[in-house]
Amino acid sequence: MEMKVLLSIKPEYAKLIFNQSKKYEFRRVIFKNQKVKTVLVYASSPVKGIIGEFEIDSIISNAPDLLWEQTKYQSGIKKNKFFKYFANKEIGFAIKIKSVNQYQELLCPRENFSVFPPQSFCYLR
Repeated sequence: MEMKVLLSIKPEYAKLIFNQSKKYEFRRVIFKNQKVKTVLVYASSPVKGIIGEFEIDSIISNAPDLLWEQTKYQSGIKKNKFFKYFANKEIGFAIKIKSVNQYQELLCPRENFSVFPPQSFCYLR
């Protein structure tokens, strides 16, 4: 059975994912379940809703400097913000985005999935 996760993403980055100029979503911690193929995007404050989903192409794990070299042209983030985000981390993760589907209407995590917006991520069935 395919698993989905709900990721909290800042609206500025979520927008770049759905206009397809950001091809990687960066994480300091990644979900362990290998069956996760779809990510639902919760745009955090001030949007506060699920705005769409994307299919996972692959997940890269590497030291932040190597991760930047692999993803910088499609990162959707400035170099200084990238390294600030991964400060003091030996390994970082980049979720490569395969395809996107932006919803017509905002979904509420509590009403639609009986979950609260996660700090990082949560699994959905």
